[in-house]
Amino acid sequence: MAVYRIFPEKDTFIFTEAPTGNAGKDEIVEIGGYTDITGEGETSRILIQYSNSEIKDVITNKIAGGVYSASLHLYLADAYAVPVNYDLYAYPVYGTWDNGVGKFGDTPVNTTGASWQYKSAGQAGAWTTVGFAANTTGSYKSGSTAGGGNWYTGSNGVNLEFTQSHALNSTNDVDINVTKAIQLFDAGTISNNGFILKLPDNLEYNTTASIRLKYFGADTNTIYPPFLELKWDDSTYNTGSLSILSNSISTINLTNNKGSYPDIGKQRFRLSARPKYPVRSFTTSSIYLTNYALPSASYWGLRDENTEEMVVDFNTQFTKISCDSNGAFFDVYMDGLQPERYYRILIKTVLDQSTTVVDNQNIFKVVRNG
Repeated sequence: MAVYRIFPEKDTFIFTEAPTGNAGKDEIVEIGGYTDITGEGETSRILIQYSNSEIKDVITNKIAGGVYSASLHLYLADAYAVPVNYDLYAYPVYGTWDNGVGKFGDTPVNTTGASWQYKSAGQAGAWTTVGFAANTTGSYKSGSTAGGGNWYTGSNGVNLEFTQSHALNSTNDVDINVTKAIQLFDAGTISNNGFILKLPDNLEYNTTASIRLKYFGADTNTIYPPFLELKWDDSTYNTGSLSILSNSISTINLTNNKGSYPDIGKQRFRLSARPKYPVRSFTTSSIYLTNYALPSASYWGLRDENTEEMVVDFNTQFTKISCDSNGAFFDVYMDGLQPERYYRILIKTVLDQSTTVVDNQNIFKVVRNG
């Protein structure tokens, strides 16, 4: 598919409550600006990293030089005292860091990985707090424990501050476009040490509210792990001798759904399309065997069969349905989906000036290979 997901190779969150504490195996990762039981302002930030080799493989072998978009996604697990309007920030991390095997609230404090003060296990390699390298920075509250991570602000004139704005009734999920950073990772211009996600400075160390945004982490036991999503347009449209379907009362079906696929490789799904009630005519063969091309404004999507949430939503740029002389088709990369889940294929097409979503009970399961 032209929507591919990479899952994290490591993630954690760093927090001022325990400046040397690690949470690298916590099921939840947290962004916050809140008050502790003593009334002191505290803050927390997320560190998350995706495999550089996986990113390069997708860009080189799947996107193959085309234009693409890349975005960070995290699902909200819980939230407290969320402002009506607020922004989230993401930056590429400067410097390597250890994931660790700790959890928030461990007693004694776990020091096996990155923390507010340190990048590495065993309280080694403190985050830089003065004398930052060119185009990098960090921030912490004056008078509090120094630390909090280091990140790029730019590179060769490229702005590397990425933001997402949230307003009233937002889902508060993270969806931040980081395309420019991924391009620099791929080019080797900056090292891929993942991303740091944080609130704006004025909402951190909060003493008047307890803003806490808790997200499912890589170690979640749910179907909502974080992911890096790369999207590109892989569609081609050449109808050949096929007529284009124009009747909104139509039948659209998959012709080659096996129902179960291993979580490797790519599957091309073929579609058959025809009017449900074709115009009566005299012919020497069945009119119901005639295949039609879908209009160029046709798109595919995937929905989780159990939760009924869209896994791949309709997108006019990145989920276009292709066509050749044999009919309509689209590709799905099975290794970009979570295994042991059932997915329903949906088709959206514009017919007779109206938008029709076609749901044909076309369900398949991705199974873990080996």
